[in-house]
Amino acid sequence: MSKYHRPDTQTIQSLKDIANKLRIHSIEATNASNSGHPTSCCSAADIMSVLFFHTMRYTIKEPRHPNNDRFVLSKGHAAPILYAAWAEAGLFPASDLLELRKLSSDLEGHPTPRLNFVDVATGSLGQGLSCAAGMAYTGKYFDKADYRVYCLIGDGESAEGSIWEALAFASRYQLDNLVAIFDVNRLGQSEATSLGHDLDVYKARVEAFGWNTYVVDGHDVETLCKTLWEASQVSGRPTCILAKTYKGQGIPGVADVENWHGKPLGDKAESAIAAIKENMANTGPHKLIAQQPTLDLSPINTNVQLSTPPSYKLGETVATRLAYGTALVKLGKSNQRVIAMDGDTKNSTYAQKFKDAFPERFIECYIAEQNLVGVGIGCGTRDRTIPFISTFAAFFTRAFDQIRMGAISQTNANFVGSHAGVSIGEDGPSQMALEDIAMFRTIPGSTVFYPSDAVSTERAVELAANTKGVCFIRTSRPNVPVIYSNEEPFVVGKAKIVKSSSSDRVTVIGSCVTLYEALRAADTLAESGINIRVIDPFTIKPIDAATIIASAQETGGKIITVEDHYAEGGIGEAVAGAVSQQPNIIVKRLFVPEIPRSGKSEELMEKYGISAACIVKAVNNILSV
Repeated sequence: MSKYHRPDTQTIQSLKDIANKLRIHSIEATNASNSGHPTSCCSAADIMSVLFFHTMRYTIKEPRHPNNDRFVLSKGHAAPILYAAWAEAGLFPASDLLELRKLSSDLEGHPTPRLNFVDVATGSLGQGLSCAAGMAYTGKYFDKADYRVYCLIGDGESAEGSIWEALAFASRYQLDNLVAIFDVNRLGQSEATSLGHDLDVYKARVEAFGWNTYVVDGHDVETLCKTLWEASQVSGRPTCILAKTYKGQGIPGVADVENWHGKPLGDKAESAIAAIKENMANTGPHKLIAQQPTLDLSPINTNVQLSTPPSYKLGETVATRLAYGTALVKLGKSNQRVIAMDGDTKNSTYAQKFKDAFPERFIECYIAEQNLVGVGIGCGTRDRTIPFISTFAAFFTRAFDQIRMGAISQTNANFVGSHAGVSIGEDGPSQMALEDIAMFRTIPGSTVFYPSDAVSTERAVELAANTKGVCFIRTSRPNVPVIYSNEEPFVVGKAKIVKSSSSDRVTVIGSCVTLYEALRAADTLAESGINIRVIDPFTIKPIDAATIIASAQETGGKIITVEDHYAEGGIGEAVAGAVSQQPNIIVKRLFVPEIPRSGKSEELMEKYGISAACIVKAVNNILSV
């Protein structure tokens, strides 16, 4: 262990003065916007001062430089103090802080990556530590770099289970480059937090998760300096600093007083600022500058493609979930930035294939889906990795908020959900993803792939790796025939017409299991002289409106959609939306109409109205209209 060098008296005073400047900036900015959380900022001011002006190493003019230390403000409502820290560091003029929360300003109420010093959006509480853990895992195991990750957590949000999932994860993987700082200011939004200032209980709980833990006075900058240095010397364990603080620290009549959450000081601001200045030796410019990072990273590889093309025989039966695993290994061979993670379902999602090929690039996140998603988002920051995150599609619903925040974070993350729909069979409704397409379609800027065979699945994986934003690939459990040649090209937003003739009378649209039901129905109908066109949409978002509209116009304006999904938000609604402005087009939707039950796959598809026989009936009915 190297020797600790205590900051000199002048540095300590400067850190105290900067902390008070951060308090003043937070008060002034929230007063100017007439909204915000000045008291939540004031409790963290000393911590922020020490981090940004003594401990962290970063290039001020390049906040996202890959070698910089990372900082995640999990308690995102304290955004003004984060902005103030960067302003004091010299990234932008302090006068910009007065534009807080205005439409014309990127200094929003909670941090987003619209700002070049923010990696992940926060504000939906309990999520920052998982993202920070993903960054730390990337730094330690993928980048093998010197940068460290710091996460500031509010005591109120420590009630979230995702915080404890992240604590368990970081300990399991010995993330000694990660420091979590709990701002234990005792007060929540509407009342005191459940533990208040009982630091002993916090410490016992965090230590039980395997963390190196300190309890400190969060307003003592000298202690904070020493503790953060000690954290940097720890090997094999992440560090948690439990900082006892007071909400509204430094503001007479407001500090440690309830009912001041989320309220600007209003006419109390002037006297509060005057009181804070009385404790400052220097109210002018400071001379402290950030430490420079260690430059130990090489440029990233931007080539992301399958190492070899698909190699299947037409008619061969392969589950799309298996093809996902095959494709992921191929991507991994072509680019070392491709990583995979799973929630203890890898032998079902076939992420196991990637683990077998590249064990050092696979992360087992266990049965903790919220943390699974947060870690994936964290791993993908600054484009250090291309993450593929898999589990049963139904279980992503538990992490919907993390996925939603991922979109706000401008993440490039790929989610792969297997075991979709009633076609999984006997496992029953708790395992059947029937809401997943709807969920991912609601995510801004998302791309939703629903490949129908092994070839299209491999190409979906390749396309997802090269597509910006949140991508979702829906895979299925049953084996299905290969219908596309290995050379077939696929494009995001472009459907495939699988069966057609000049005499088609109805367009039927289905994906994967229901596409094959539609093809079976087409054969049955042809025996009675009725031809139908069958379309595989490939991506449900964006939907290929042009192909669908053209086909509908060529088939008498009649469309039937059939999907292994509930009615709301699935293929049927996507198609209906695409043709909604077109005259003389009828859309009949077949879908799972109720909560299903256990049974054999073919029995369930028949019972819930999405089998070939049900499609035949629907075609005959629509033609009789």
